[in-house]
Amino acid sequence: MFCIKRSALVFADNLDNMQKKQYIRTIQKTTTCFLGMALLLVSFSPLAQTPEPVKSHTTSAIRFSSSKEAKAFCQSTVLRLPNISLAQCFATQLVDSGAKSVNGVPLYTQDVRPEEPRLRVLVLGGIHGDEMSSTSVALHWINLIKQNPTEVHWRFIPLLNPDGLQAKPSKRVNARGVDLNRNFPTPNWHKQAKIYWEQRTKKDPRRWPGPSPLSEPESKFLHTEMERFKPNLIVSIHAPFGVLDFDGPSVPPGKLGRLYLDQVGIYPGSLGNYGGIHKRIPVVTIELPHAQRTPLDAEMRQMWLDLMRWMSERIQPVEEIKSTPIKLSPEPMS
Repeated sequence: MFCIKRSALVFADNLDNMQKKQYIRTIQKTTTCFLGMALLLVSFSPLAQTPEPVKSHTTSAIRFSSSKEAKAFCQSTVLRLPNISLAQCFATQLVDSGAKSVNGVPLYTQDVRPEEPRLRVLVLGGIHGDEMSSTSVALHWINLIKQNPTEVHWRFIPLLNPDGLQAKPSKRVNARGVDLNRNFPTPNWHKQAKIYWEQRTKKDPRRWPGPSPLSEPESKFLHTEMERFKPNLIVSIHAPFGVLDFDGPSVPPGKLGRLYLDQVGIYPGSLGNYGGIHKRIPVVTIELPHAQRTPLDAEMRQMWLDLMRWMSERIQPVEEIKSTPIKLSPEPMS
């Protein structure tokens, strides 16, 4: 526009004063019109408009904002958790699932999903109440994924055993003394679970499998979520053995962050046995190094990045998974 106006003034120098004034007025009107058109075109240009962000849907965020119960849950839970602030817990926008623990504490969930997810992943923390870091990592991952949308529909249950966490001191089992990770309906549970508990654990009360499979509201809830959500992968976060375990089909991840694969075997009634072996859903078990201390934030992020990389290479949508027979290994001795 500057070049057009400059050329017009050079041409006007060759005219007399009256012609020059009329010509310059014409040029000014034309320039104003041209400028208006240019601004109008720019305003409709794709480059001028704010790019639309990648859409990530979270379950019932509005419902959370008005939920005094969810906020009260964060306020009471954060006091027991390492490396998680009240603001970070609020930011997860946890939603009351409608299910409750033995003591009547709501079991909260959160979904983070794109419009067209490629995979469904169920992430579980706090199945044992004295493994506090597992819940903290799950909450950190919710906020991390919200800030970094993926092609995965994530469903989080960050604290399956709130009664165990809130006990004084916190304990592995739920309010009825049942190890929830031995309460799933694996084949021949009634015989194997009892024998294992009596002979292998010497009736360790911390590992009592309960009177029957799915006898507890917490394990029933998780079982229902597995049937309803139909995950392509289950990630179960534990502590404090500092290893990575895997059960089920597919090639296991070699490492997540600083945790390396060390498959410890299966147990009657365990989630790995039920989900990975019986239901043929890959189950990644993360054993954090410490129950009362989380890894550094950068390491938690790296674990998630490694998980995403492995998922992209090894995990297929359910409809693409071909059924192949699997050979069961004998029950471990420890």
